[in-house]
Amino acid sequence: MKKIKRLLRFALFLLTVFCLAFLVTGSAAIFRPAFFDSLPKMQEARRLIFLRDAVAERVRQRERYVTIDEMPDSLLDAVVAVEDSRFYSHHGFDPEAIARATLVNLQYGRIEEGASTITQQLAKNLFLSDEQSLDRKLEEALLSLDLELHYSKDEILELYLNTIYFGSGFYGIHEASVGYFGREPHELDLPETSMLAGIPNAPSVYSPYVDFMLAKKRQLVVLDAMVRTGCISESVAESAKIKPLYFAH
Repeated sequence: MKKIKRLLRFALFLLTVFCLAFLVTGSAAIFRPAFFDSLPKMQEARRLIFLRDAVAERVRQRERYVTIDEMPDSLLDAVVAVEDSRFYSHHGFDPEAIARATLVNLQYGRIEEGASTITQQLAKNLFLSDEQSLDRKLEEALLSLDLELHYSKDEILELYLNTIYFGSGFYGIHEASVGYFGREPHELDLPETSMLAGIPNAPSVYSPYVDFMLAKKRQLVVLDAMVRTGCISESVAESAKIKPLYFAH
């Protein structure tokens, strides 16, 4: 019975997200201030998300903030390929990924696969808790749509890479780059960026300092995703898979 209830809640969330997708692509009326004022839980989030100063207060004042121009293309390509391959075409959430995850979860009778986009992950990292509830998912969806309206895709990706957790106590790409490889982000090569890109999916599992073999397997998944999305050729991927990695510790 509990499994059925969880699946019903997931299906309800799916329906909600599809409705939001229609609204964001077909009408701007939903984004009028009156709409957000009607949602008490969103009032504080609205004040934060509509003010770029609020984002700067959380992220850009960091001493080690890395701009997207300082990040290697292989890092950007790797993260998008493995985390959100339709990042540059969706509006904050991915109905196709949600539909796929729903089918997988229905097949297994439990939550086996998620469908959070990079934008949704950023919204959660900046403004929300890790609570697993329908209300929080709705807030996440609304905040994601809001982010997409007020920030470019490159800005969202830049913010994401400066806030995401990379395991072993490293937050953001600068800490991860220096912490794992002892190098600045712009100095990283493909084997290193593909290793880092695989960690955020499950930082406590895929950190190479926790379990190198699992981290290595995840790196292979990232490289295969990059081939599948056309970022690199199979020969480049195979070369990166066998190149030794040298860690800072």
